[in-house]
Amino acid sequence: MAFIGIDLGTTNSVVAGYSDGISTLIPNALGDFLTPSVVSVDEETGEIFVGAIARERLVSHPALTAAQFKRNMGTSKVFALGNRKFNAEELSSLVLRSLKSDAERHLKQEVTHAVISVPAYFNDVQRAATMTAAKLAGLQVDRLLNEPTAAAIVHGVELDTEQQFLVLDLGGGTFDVTVLEVFDGVLEVHASAGDNHLGGEDFTHLLVADLEKKYDLGDSFRSPLYSLAEQLKQQVGKKPDVSIKTTIDNRDLTIEYSREQFGALAEPLLNRLTIPIVKALKDAKLTPEALDNVLFVGGATRMPAFRRHISKLFKAFPNTDKNPDHVVALGAAMQAALIARDSALEDVVLTDVMPFSLGTGVISHENQNRSHFSPIIERNTTIPVSRMSTFSSVRPDQKSVTFDVYQGESRDLNNNLLLGELEIELPNSNEIEAVEVRYTYDANGLLEVEATVLSTGHKKLIVLQNNAARMTEEEVEKSLQKLQALKIHPADKEENKLLMARGERLFEFATGQERQYISDLMSRFDQALSTQDERIIEKARETISVLLDELEPADLQ
Repeated sequence: MAFIGIDLGTTNSVVAGYSDGISTLIPNALGDFLTPSVVSVDEETGEIFVGAIARERLVSHPALTAAQFKRNMGTSKVFALGNRKFNAEELSSLVLRSLKSDAERHLKQEVTHAVISVPAYFNDVQRAATMTAAKLAGLQVDRLLNEPTAAAIVHGVELDTEQQFLVLDLGGGTFDVTVLEVFDGVLEVHASAGDNHLGGEDFTHLLVADLEKKYDLGDSFRSPLYSLAEQLKQQVGKKPDVSIKTTIDNRDLTIEYSREQFGALAEPLLNRLTIPIVKALKDAKLTPEALDNVLFVGGATRMPAFRRHISKLFKAFPNTDKNPDHVVALGAAMQAALIARDSALEDVVLTDVMPFSLGTGVISHENQNRSHFSPIIERNTTIPVSRMSTFSSVRPDQKSVTFDVYQGESRDLNNNLLLGELEIELPNSNEIEAVEVRYTYDANGLLEVEATVLSTGHKKLIVLQNNAARMTEEEVEKSLQKLQALKIHPADKEENKLLMARGERLFEFATGQERQYISDLMSRFDQALSTQDERIIEKARETISVLLDELEPADLQ
């Protein structure tokens, strides 16, 4: 059986395998390790594109393309791609199905199980949605692994000294902070915190809004502006001053931006990053000076503005040895091998923590018409864990008591996530009854809630495993049938379709003679495709690809 780890990202996704004591990345059909988490529909043929082709179509066919849907996992948001509609779980499943296919082609065997990484600060609804997406893709999830923990595994197994370190994971859509300690082959997570609505995409959208304002452009130009903002964000990471010439709304524009301008623009977002960092360190009872290392995970950590902000915060230069785009998938594959008790990792022990508190609602003594949250298992408690609290009935003649199960940190129940409820009958008596409630939570996200009436010993138990899933079994079955009927673009044709999609994107930006030049190149490639001769097609693809490279900004080739 293959040991597979998947980093299902907001912007890009990665799959890795583990064998012979080594975690290795698995390339997709284009030979790349990063597969863009983008899905597009060809309205004419009904074909579904996943990855690089779909990303190119974000500009040329925005109404038929979806991206960043990971941020909507577990919500009721619907993405309309032409006349087809998908939720975030279904779109994520298409990405997972593509990664599964890449792994099977590379490993030459069927892949049915995987460890999938999730942001450490994903709640149970979002984790359940990820499990649903995997099921729709034909994968059984052996473990949902927190992304910073996955990265820490890769770093930790290489250490032969004790260390306390911080993992900062800034991906496309989320930011996670995790404090860990390594000693005697043990990787122990002490605390996690994060922001599920802060990532690299937010910095891009910040640039889009600034460009709209500076150049008096409306919402109708969001797609080309988004692509332009991505170019700016990448280029200011490589040089202090950037100048890009482009055409939008038949206007020839020269966009000039400096690294300093971007840093000033991004300052509010950078300040938001500090909040979960402080929270995690406080929960771990550590000061920044007590840390031996700070690790970066996620492509957005490459931004110079981010690196300067963190260096200033910790008064040190963080560790950038590992590729921030790859390390999570590599760690997830190692976790898959750990679960399977691979002999190469037999001396490694990993512990993790709960990112959120679990508790129940209790009636206020001051106002019996109001309830508040009473934690039973506090956040950042090492899992597996079992905790107990004792509660009392409100009235002597009460027939039963209901314990709502909540996840969150707010005293106001409305701000927390309701996972389920347990109702237990009370004896017929004129006494106030005491009920003992025990929460037991394991590493797979299974929560067992047991209530015991102390006067009689009467017990009742429920098990909540991803109980907060938004989709019912019937809805999952309908989604499976819908997705199985889709016509997925064949991987062996991907290079040709990618070149056409790239040409369409560049055509969108160009005007005049340059636009006609691109059109002629695409016509030449169409003629080559019509011959159905692989040698002619390959030669034309190589030639035209080089010519299109000349039209791309140099830093993006």
